[in-house]
Amino acid sequence: MTEEKKAKVAKPKKVADPKMVSIDAATQEMVARAQELGVETVFDRAVTMKACNIGAQGTCCKNCSMGPCRLPLPKSGIEGEDTRKGLCGATANTIAARNFIRMVAGGAAAHSDHGRCVAEVFLSAARKETDDYKIKDVDKLLQIAPYLGVETMVEVDGKKVDRDLDEIALEVAETALNEWGKPVGEVLYMKRAPEALYEKWKKNGVLPRNIDREIVEIMHRTHMGVDQDFRNLIKQGTRAALADGWGGSMLATDLQDVLFGTPYPLQSEANLGVMKEDHVNIIVHGHEPVLSEIIVAVAQSIEMVDYAKSKGAKGIQLGGICCTSNEILQRHGVPPVGTFLQQELAIITGACDAMVVDIQCIFQNLANVAKCFHTKLITTHPIAKMEQDNVIHIEFDEHHALEDARRIVKMAIDNYENRGTEVMIPKHKGVQVAGFGVESIEYHLGGTFRGSYFTLNDNIINGRIRGIAGVVGCNNARTKHNELHVPWKGC
Repeated sequence: MTEEKKAKVAKPKKVADPKMVSIDAATQEMVARAQELGVETVFDRAVTMKACNIGAQGTCCKNCSMGPCRLPLPKSGIEGEDTRKGLCGATANTIAARNFIRMVAGGAAAHSDHGRCVAEVFLSAARKETDDYKIKDVDKLLQIAPYLGVETMVEVDGKKVDRDLDEIALEVAETALNEWGKPVGEVLYMKRAPEALYEKWKKNGVLPRNIDREIVEIMHRTHMGVDQDFRNLIKQGTRAALADGWGGSMLATDLQDVLFGTPYPLQSEANLGVMKEDHVNIIVHGHEPVLSEIIVAVAQSIEMVDYAKSKGAKGIQLGGICCTSNEILQRHGVPPVGTFLQQELAIITGACDAMVVDIQCIFQNLANVAKCFHTKLITTHPIAKMEQDNVIHIEFDEHHALEDARRIVKMAIDNYENRGTEVMIPKHKGVQVAGFGVESIEYHLGGTFRGSYFTLNDNIINGRIRGIAGVVGCNNARTKHNELHVPWKGC
């Protein structure tokens, strides 16, 4: 081997600069800690893995067996007509549009399938097939029923009387679940949009028929030799996005409120510093609250708290990551341990006794990180397993939710005494107020009897409020963690 080759082999692996990857002090400390321990994180991988230039343009097609067809920009850029083509003749516009709406299909499928799961659990509760879930917000049930065409009153002897709540719940559940695959019609919740917006969608032909149909049609249209007009492709992407936003996701939100209670503002904390060295730390992570809701109840029970104390802990500290975290935060005040990019760091503290994951946003590398510590990594969903042998799978079933949750919490408590001596929990945490929803905002703007958005709308119209910004979605390791969550200098 030449000296040049030896030097290349001996070159140290590139790692992330903790100060450059995040503005958050807790994250900086834990990234540095991970590097000291030789544990690779997403921040290190973002430094060593550069984005593909062709993929970043969306002009790499692998939708058929003749591909991949890679359409790089000419060295001089695009001047005049774009003559780039794949083997079948697909243009850069067609390929980019196909790739984009396949991403839309993937996102809509994930979000809407979450909604389907909630609807299935709701149906089990409405049929009295499970004792672990009950309707907690009757007012919300009665509010959403008319949007699904479900009557809340019936006529008896010429008089209107309240309909039986169990009947309403069952019909709401069956109608909601039907929204995913009904043979005719359109997504019912579309009529909840302002009339002018609904008519605009109708005029442009983008009203979705049902959730599954629009997602499947994207996969069909983007197959080789089907839809080759980028405008028509994007139109179908719009249908699928609307089916998810005004169907799957909105239905999931409403049904969760009915089952688990409608959130109202409450105070909590956030960041890795919420973990406690002298407590059993259980972290729930993912997207669906149907199991985590039960885990909260079990972890707060006197039985489990006493069991934790018998193992030498002072109690049980629950924490969350990602959307599952937000659900139990806004209903129970359970603090978020971190964001999407901090999931590995929570285990690297050495104090995470169990991380319980369901679906979406879960790094496969969590299993590799967990191998370096005592953490029990538990998957709970049949469509979200991991191949590593140190991962435990406890499949969630709404008919035995309490039993599953008890098993998980007990496993975490039993694991408390297996901790190593090198526990390092950052001291950084912040106070937050969460749980703002439609109902609570209307109440704060108008009180119990005059709740409305009039005050907000009026002040946007007259210019006193410049606008409203929504910060939505996971962090991206290719940008500085949390930097875009704070105002720019000079604002």
